[in-house]
Amino acid sequence: MNLFPTYKRFPINIVSGKGTVVTDENGKDYLDFVSGIAVCNLGHCPENVKQAVEDQMEKIWHVSNLYQLPEQEEAASWLTRFTELDHVFFCNSGAEANEAAIKLARKYTGKEKIYSFKQSFHGRTFATMSATGQEKIQQGYGTLLPTFEYLPYNDPEAVNNLTDENTAAIMVEVIQGEGGVIPGSSEFLQAVQKKCEQLNCLLIIDEVQTGIGRTGYPFAYQHHHLDPDIVTSAKGLGSGFPVGAMLGKSKLKASFSAGAHGTTFGGNPLATAAVTATLNTIFNDSFLKGVRDKGAAFKQTLETKLAPFDLVETIRGQGLMIGIVLKEAAMPLLQKLQELGLMTVLAGPNVIRLLPPLTVTESELNQASELLETAIKQYQDSLYSQTTGSKK
Repeated sequence: MNLFPTYKRFPINIVSGKGTVVTDENGKDYLDFVSGIAVCNLGHCPENVKQAVEDQMEKIWHVSNLYQLPEQEEAASWLTRFTELDHVFFCNSGAEANEAAIKLARKYTGKEKIYSFKQSFHGRTFATMSATGQEKIQQGYGTLLPTFEYLPYNDPEAVNNLTDENTAAIMVEVIQGEGGVIPGSSEFLQAVQKKCEQLNCLLIIDEVQTGIGRTGYPFAYQHHHLDPDIVTSAKGLGSGFPVGAMLGKSKLKASFSAGAHGTTFGGNPLATAAVTATLNTIFNDSFLKGVRDKGAAFKQTLETKLAPFDLVETIRGQGLMIGIVLKEAAMPLLQKLQELGLMTVLAGPNVIRLLPPLTVTESELNQASELLETAIKQYQDSLYSQTTGSKK
């Protein structure tokens, strides 16, 4: 084994996939409600993205950012057209997008302090790890960057009490993904925006997981009518092609002038071809309405089917980003679901996170809800038998 053991991998080798269905080396099919962790928003191997990348491969794969890249301009125009933002910096990942946001906020404001929130996740580089409000991500790396502090999430009063004039930005997720699929309330998010205005600092919204249609709008902040200065994006942006983006308002342009920041591979022609093809499909009113409708119906179905189970504490989320919160550890349930042919992912120790492709069908959602009902019953019964020595 020549890989560092940085991942605790499941004993599943996926060899092919199309749409919502993936197949392992033994020929077993799974409904994929992980989607590469909110990456394959158009499902596996979408034809339009595949064709766009193949067409670009016939032309040129990579050109330095020292030269004109019309493919970048086209991709950037899609992002700015469907937001209230004006300029885009392309990079390779969500962590890199958040790094760029942190650098830009400090350079533009001339201030150093950045506030984020407990249980947040912004990446694993040194700066984005420092911005992340989870000790388990930070352990073992020594002293973090000292200019980050964490506030309690969904607590408007804690935000209202901020008075630090050295604040460069407040960085927030509209829904905490890795933190447990926890939606921010409109009251809380509006308080964050108001505090940014009062402190004359920037509002950075991390949409790495929630963006690109995942919640039924181009970006999740649009549910709450927020006006961010910077938005970061990645994951679903390129349908599985490694790409990230930082979007910012026009007032920030001069602070990211030539030489202020850079990347070798970020936004190369292959990546931006994938971006344009992806957004051409997702940033469409009827497509996005379909996501909202499917998400609402699926959540309602789950609430109805899973209500009888004491094991289930609550179901939360928005669009096709849903968390099933359990009263016990979620890993045994995740493994039961894999056995039944449904792939899911955790969001903390007791939350099953459901992230199907946005192209998932009603039939596939119904199938998934039935598998969840079966697996939860089996898990609950096994817990009951362990504590009583008999089954229901």
